[in-house]
Amino acid sequence: MFVPKIALTEIESTVAVALQAHGATSAVAASVARAVRTAEAKGNKICGLYYVESYCRQLVSGRVNGAVKPVVTHAKAGAVRVDARFGFAQPAFAAGFDEAVGAAKDGGVCGYSIEHSHTCTSLGYFTEQFAEAGLIAIGATNSTARVAPPGGVKPLLGTNPFAMAVPGRAGGVAFQWDFSTSAVALGKITMAAAAGEAIPLGWAVDAKGEPTTDPHAALQGSLVSAGGYKGYGIGLMVEVLASALTAGVSSWDMEPLKAVEGGPHDLGQFYVLIDPGGYAGAGFHDRIEALAATVAEQPGARLPGVPTALPEAVDVDDATWRLLQGLASP
Repeated sequence: MFVPKIALTEIESTVAVALQAHGATSAVAASVARAVRTAEAKGNKICGLYYVESYCRQLVSGRVNGAVKPVVTHAKAGAVRVDARFGFAQPAFAAGFDEAVGAAKDGGVCGYSIEHSHTCTSLGYFTEQFAEAGLIAIGATNSTARVAPPGGVKPLLGTNPFAMAVPGRAGGVAFQWDFSTSAVALGKITMAAAAGEAIPLGWAVDAKGEPTTDPHAALQGSLVSAGGYKGYGIGLMVEVLASALTAGVSSWDMEPLKAVEGGPHDLGQFYVLIDPGGYAGAGFHDRIEALAATVAEQPGARLPGVPTALPEAVDVDDATWRLLQGLASP
């Protein structure tokens, strides 16, 4: 059952109040609430309100610090680092954003790392901001082990998302994509389990390595890589960028992200930022526009993540909205 459409401004403000009620500062709460609002506006339910209860409970349990101030360092020209200090990823990202953009525009390329943070949920939310600043952005982060290597049955890698955003000539985003390197995001399995629905074959295997349509069996087994060995290779690359390069926790050592109790997430995100102006210049945008026009010649084809007008209100599950209101009035 869905309640009548809820204004995104009300969703954002209610999330901010809920986070503050559980220990986040107003600035941190506003930063996280803005990301939740964006996810809901884009229909990305898994990265929106779906996570808010765990944010609140983990603020209380101490899995995430809602009052800490990130530390930005820029010791090398092309390397900007942010220590989130076990706080939320969104304010940590914002803390070093301008420094990273400036470094990329000065040197042509910059590596931007967010270290020791809570889950960022949606990588596309971050890479999009860099594209709006005129940069190509490629992002990577890891997550709790859910994906077995091809031929194996024991989860090794997380769903390990990978994202890319490309700037438009006049500002904004030309196109973007953000996807897990597993066949499907874990949230779709957990949501199917909660709803008592089957999942398609090809998403997961059970504990014996057999393909399954039962989401509960999938959660006891493992997800599979998108595209078999190809997705497995990309998942390994993400693990190197997001964990080894940021000194963050490895997928196989990570505790469940939504569990109330446990240690800090200690996750890393890594972004490669490229200034087109340092390479092809205006010719870059000529080619991106030619690419878009060529794709558009085929009926039904499109570039992924082309910007569209976002709604001012969205449908929200009644139980989810009541839960959020309760969190905002503990």
